[in-house]
Amino acid sequence: MEEASKLTGRFEITVTRNGEVVDKREVYNLITSAGKAGQASRLNGSGGEAAFTYLAVGTGVTAAAIGNTTLQTEITGSGLDRAAATVSRTTTTVTNDTARLAKTWTVTGTQAITELGAFNAASSGTLLGRQVFSVVNVINGDTFGVTY
Repeated sequence: MEEASKLTGRFEITVTRNGEVVDKREVYNLITSAGKAGQASRLNGSGGEAAFTYLAVGTGVTAAAIGNTTLQTEITGSGLDRAAATVSRTTTTVTNDTARLAKTWTVTGTQAITELGAFNAASSGTLLGRQVFSVVNVINGDTFGVTY
């Protein structure tokens, strides 16, 4: 991971099966070059970058890089399509200093999830950040939750 691009926080993944948490982990995030430019646009109002409010998962295994503009292999189907997250600001050090995206998908198939990204559109759009992690296996009926 390129240190200068690492987000100070992490994202959390939780898999629940039959009411029990079967997998829970925290993973560092990598902010892309396009994501940095998008953040600058949002911060000072220069440009028309939309807010980053969508989360997507995939099965790609190529390491995350600052030049990424998409997930390697975004999942469509199995209940895991890119979706709007619940957005909020939370407090880490001072009031409202942390942006938060949260989404829980209900899985309708079997998938081996290995990548996650945040976007500013329901399809295409700008990739804010991406990370690849060891496989998270989900099956029909599981819930796959992400707090980004």
